[in-house]
Amino acid sequence: MIGSMRVPRNCALLLAVFCSLAGLATEAQAYLDPSTGSMILSAIVGIFATIGLAVKTYWYKLKNLLKGKQPPVVPESKTEPGQPAVLSGERPAD
Repeated sequence: MIGSMRVPRNCALLLAVFCSLAGLATEAQAYLDPSTGSMILSAIVGIFATIGLAVKTYWYKLKNLLKGKQPPVVPESKTEPGQPAVLSGERPAD
């Protein structure tokens, strides 16, 4: 597995070129108004909310995966295909 994660030989060269080009950047001379800051902050909060919802949605699957357990099997309905399911206490319509 580690053998397949080799770093290319020219990676050091690319990193050196990137760092030297980043050092040559001039001032942007741009203005960010207060609404831009709140927009960036709301985007960051949205990303964290999305990550939290995804973790909450898949929590039990993730927990079972880490423990090595199989998820519980949901029993299938005893009705035949095309027949409506009957809830307990109801009579099927004739």
